[in-house]
Amino acid sequence: MKKSYHADDKGYYGVFGGSFVPEMLHPNMEILQESYLKIMNEPSFKQEFKALLKDYVGRPSPLYLAKRLSEKHGAKIYLKREDLNHTGAHKINNTIGQILLAKRLGKKRIIAETGAGQHGVATATVCALAGMECTVYMGEIDIARQAPNVARMKMLGAKVVAATSGSKTLKDATNEAIRAWINDPVEIHYIIGSVVGFHPYPDMVARFQSVISEEMKWQLMEKENTEYPDYIIACVGGGSNAAGAFYHYLDHEKVKLVAVEASGKGVDSGESAATSVLGKEGIIHGSKTLLMQTEDGQIIEPYSISAGLDYPGVGPQHAHLFRSGRAQFLNATDDEAMLAGLELSKLEGIIPAIETSHALAALDKMKFNKEDIVVVNLSGRGDKDLDTYIKYFDL
Repeated sequence: MKKSYHADDKGYYGVFGGSFVPEMLHPNMEILQESYLKIMNEPSFKQEFKALLKDYVGRPSPLYLAKRLSEKHGAKIYLKREDLNHTGAHKINNTIGQILLAKRLGKKRIIAETGAGQHGVATATVCALAGMECTVYMGEIDIARQAPNVARMKMLGAKVVAATSGSKTLKDATNEAIRAWINDPVEIHYIIGSVVGFHPYPDMVARFQSVISEEMKWQLMEKENTEYPDYIIACVGGGSNAAGAFYHYLDHEKVKLVAVEASGKGVDSGESAATSVLGKEGIIHGSKTLLMQTEDGQIIEPYSISAGLDYPGVGPQHAHLFRSGRAQFLNATDDEAMLAGLELSKLEGIIPAIETSHALAALDKMKFNKEDIVVVNLSGRGDKDLDTYIKYFDL
């Protein structure tokens, strides 16, 4: 039997995935599960989605050969420039798709969760575009460390609600968003920003983000006369940018997939978000996945200098890619990521998001041949993280 790395019709990737939802949400989820693929395959939906990606987001995003970075690491290193999208990250690919879906489902209001703020900004952006009311839930700590993105959301007309429980970061913002959804499941559509949560979200978000690998194939053919790189490297918190970069290569096992998690102050420091190393099977936000938890199943608070990677779990597809061995999982500490971000800035004139800097840090942990084609998914730009860079490097 051929291995599959995509979701089955129940939303499972091997043993991971599923849809563990509160009773109040069952009718809503059933409608979404039954209709998302039909809607996404409608010619009018595809046409509108592609037109907005082209004329509003600015796709295709370039595939850039980073010559000085390549020289340093001894391989042909390409950067997939998702940082050049409107709003500054890959998140807009998914929010465009979901707002079109929400309109076709007759929804009136949009809610979202956000960590680094990029998904919140992307959601507020598409709500302004569609003329829909938008509420974004964000951890109190993330609101403080991502102040520019909070201001952008408010300028775009969104209401930003602070999550003040737990670690006051992404997990807690997601909890608050789910509570709000339970209170009004008929009027509200919840735009989840990553490949996490109950079915169909991990599959749906991955499909919207798959435009990344779809473009990579023809771009590589143009530049290298092959659709297939030797390696694709992407950072993983929940993992939507990685899911998009891996999507069209999942069944081509000669392409090595490398996911890079945040190990914070060190895997064994007690302040980490390296789920593949520290996680055990568990259920969070409606799906079974690998999850950082205590012996009695209480969630261990994650930590990363990067607001977008400090999630205690990982998307169920990534859990399956890890468990099956299809993807190699590495991790990078705060220090390694910050230095990799500074290196890219000085070598290539591109300041990356700190999330992306974790993926770049993996280059020092890998051995390449001179002819290897390596694609790093540059998931976001560093504008939002300048304050963190300034404090870290005393700039």
